[in-house]
Amino acid sequence: MIDMVSAIEELSGLTTKELSEMLKESDSFVLQSKTEDGGPKQVDMEKLVSSLPLHLLAVCLELGQGSDVAYVLRGVRFLHSLCELASRHTRLEQVLLDDVKLSEQVMDLIFFLLSILAHRKKENNVGASPLVHASLVAASLHLLTSYFSSQWHELVHILLAHPKVDIFMDVAFDSLHEDVRLLSIRLSAMGLSATPVGSLECRLAHFICQQCEASLQFLLLLCQQKLFRDRILKNKELSRNGGILSLSHTILKLVIPECSKGSTDLVASVSRLKAKILSILLQLCEAESVSYLDEVATSPNSMQLGQTLALEVLNLLKTAFGRKQKITADSHNKSYPMGSVLISALRLVDVFSDDSNFRSSFMINTVPFLTQILAIPHDEFVLSWCSVNLPVVEEDANLDYDPFGAAEVALLASDNALTEAKANYSCPFRPSLSSMAYAQTRTSCVVKIIANLHVFVPNICAEQERDLFLQNFQKYLVSGSSKQSADRPNDFKASKVCTNLGSLSDYAKTLIPNLLNEEDVQLLSDFSDKLQSWCKSQVGQAAQQVVHTDTPSERKEDLHPVQQPLPTQASTPDSNMNNLPKNMEVSTPVPSINPEGSATDETPKNTRNGGSLQNAVGQDLVHLGVARTASAGFSAVSSGVNTGHQRTKMDLDPASGTVDHFKTPELSKESGLQEDEKGESSIYDDRQPKRRKRTIMNDEQIDELEKALVDEPDMHKNAILLQSWSEKLSMQGPEITASQLKNWLNNRKAKLARIAKERGVPFDGENADKPSTPTSHPGESSESAGEDSYLPPARVLNAISKVRLVSPDGNELTSQAEFSPNMTSSRPFTRSFSFEPGRLVTLVDGDGKEVGRGKIFHAPPGKSSAESRLCVVDVTELRIEKWRELPHPSEASGRTFQEAEARNGGVIRVPWDVVRLAPVVQ
Repeated sequence: MIDMVSAIEELSGLTTKELSEMLKESDSFVLQSKTEDGGPKQVDMEKLVSSLPLHLLAVCLELGQGSDVAYVLRGVRFLHSLCELASRHTRLEQVLLDDVKLSEQVMDLIFFLLSILAHRKKENNVGASPLVHASLVAASLHLLTSYFSSQWHELVHILLAHPKVDIFMDVAFDSLHEDVRLLSIRLSAMGLSATPVGSLECRLAHFICQQCEASLQFLLLLCQQKLFRDRILKNKELSRNGGILSLSHTILKLVIPECSKGSTDLVASVSRLKAKILSILLQLCEAESVSYLDEVATSPNSMQLGQTLALEVLNLLKTAFGRKQKITADSHNKSYPMGSVLISALRLVDVFSDDSNFRSSFMINTVPFLTQILAIPHDEFVLSWCSVNLPVVEEDANLDYDPFGAAEVALLASDNALTEAKANYSCPFRPSLSSMAYAQTRTSCVVKIIANLHVFVPNICAEQERDLFLQNFQKYLVSGSSKQSADRPNDFKASKVCTNLGSLSDYAKTLIPNLLNEEDVQLLSDFSDKLQSWCKSQVGQAAQQVVHTDTPSERKEDLHPVQQPLPTQASTPDSNMNNLPKNMEVSTPVPSINPEGSATDETPKNTRNGGSLQNAVGQDLVHLGVARTASAGFSAVSSGVNTGHQRTKMDLDPASGTVDHFKTPELSKESGLQEDEKGESSIYDDRQPKRRKRTIMNDEQIDELEKALVDEPDMHKNAILLQSWSEKLSMQGPEITASQLKNWLNNRKAKLARIAKERGVPFDGENADKPSTPTSHPGESSESAGEDSYLPPARVLNAISKVRLVSPDGNELTSQAEFSPNMTSSRPFTRSFSFEPGRLVTLVDGDGKEVGRGKIFHAPPGKSSAESRLCVVDVTELRIEKWRELPHPSEASGRTFQEAEARNGGVIRVPWDVVRLAPVVQ
């Protein structure tokens, strides 16, 4: 008979390395050890492992306090260690993982343990209990991935197949809620006792916070799976009765005491908690199957809780933008990422303000924080809200949860053996790569919020709601700021708001169609014009003088259009193309944009801001891939905005509209961010026009689809095939609908069309995937499915390259298409030269601008270099930022110059188009 208690207490403290060595040395799966008095002792591992889950269940049934809870934590930690060892020991894997009955016992243990931990007890606040409780919740949840599957879509299927899955959902969120309450109590106590930074009490609060974050991150990753999310929406307790709203409110109410604000790691951890719970709320609100906010509105108590939560989010934004300079400094500490709190909060306000259940309350309550944003000096506003080049952005991070290390700290505290050194535990995390889409998404959220509140639909909205938001805004500008200083009267604030709204309205046009639709921009423009008219009528000459003062005469000479060559676009020429200014170099016709969104004006001027601010229809085309809406009326192009002493160049990089494109493969794999993870977990608002998603398939699904396209190149036109393949692909990974699949195929075609365009190849989209003529043209309107992160397979790329004229020695012979007019800027080097390794070359981008210089590292022999169209170059002199995206991302080089440098031992080794290389003349 095995002494389970002594065996668990002894073996659970061993690391997996120590256990592995003991198993290798064991005979017949029996471990040899010694008793306390030095005598020999044998432990039959097969019996121990097969009895462990049932033994822990029995302990839980009679669970008391103190040592009993700590003992269960030891048992769960031991289970984690065994699961990690199972992949290396065949017999252990057979005993632990292949036994169906044992698997059921483990699942029952997790469910039952969480149900016990979910119930609040006064004793939880005493001594080490909060640490043990928080560690046990996190360890129990992560046992699901350790034991059953680390693939989130597989784990969701396993959970949903369990008859008590709804109970699991309830107790999982409730047990986490209990941990957050315990954290809140501890933080309050720290404030009352003025706990110093770095003290043991401060360390323990940080530890509890990390365990809460580990649990919350686990639930977030589950919610990113559509099937699990839909089940939550149908869960009465969590949705209709406000369970998740209550948890969200408790987390958002967490406050770091003044005495502990110097503890950067604690501040950052609490901030990331808020970011993750806001992300869960976004997942639920943006679900398409069931309206989460409608579910909330069915219960008066939940509705009231929702209103309270919405106010909390608005207060968070008001506080943040009220102390903007301080937030900027804090949030940029990359050692302790703060999480994407502000961008998630803005996106949530966008959702709430667009919902009929909450819109009325937002008519008033959003005005203060919007005024804070719009009432800053004009130069500062343009830099912050009309530019992609923000000095700092919010940094997010994912925890690498370590159940062994976390349990060790809690168990030492339980045994009163915890020292300050041991308590200085920090769960490792991996910062997520920031995206250039951050600034654009943040701006688009503000535009959408204003549009949502200003819109008036006659058959739906009550007549008294017409211009109600405008009236509330006007009232706040007149009398809403009781703390107005004498040298800044309300008329000055109103004029700055009008000026900034004018610039925002012009800049918003550049975000169509990727982040905004025409209706949103038109509503913002209407709101801006009406507020400007009111400002003139109410404030009079005083406001006009302020406007002119803000743009002195000596600076007006700088307010001229920033002219850049227009990028090419594979689209049908517009009848209004002849209206383009003559000094703009055009490769393919693109309609110009006037302030009202039509395609007739040559150089739109911003007259709303009282100055001569102009927008040039130029610079880089904002493309997440395709012209998604044929009826958009005009192309999305960036504009140059000149203000004050500095010109802000809104350099909208082709990749700046995408988010998931910048995630490292390791991070995506670890987090299981497939379909929904990559798209919907993103903090950046990629909905177009309202509910847009990206990156909906994993690599396995894409590979399977690529094979099918060889035989079915016209799949996007066949509704039956689309439905059939969407169902088939959903069985192999994240769920994908027929419409999403069609959009993905359209965007894939657009990607191939752009590649063909860059290489000067005529393409026929109808035969894009036929082996004989692998060509493509831009797809139709789509709501995006992540084609920017899609890399065409070698079969398609090689077929595209074969259309080129190539000389026998592998040097390029320019095709006739390259000699068309206006090709100089986009294809500057068409003469042949050899590509031998060591050759000094200049690298240029698609606009003909020099990116840097380097040496050819590798060029395939013979014709392959020209056929592949790529050379590998070691960049020795880079003239752009390292965070810029590579034109050809790969596993070897990564997605940015910075990643390429890191992956190649400090050498920036990147693949580059042959036609964008020029010899360096020495």
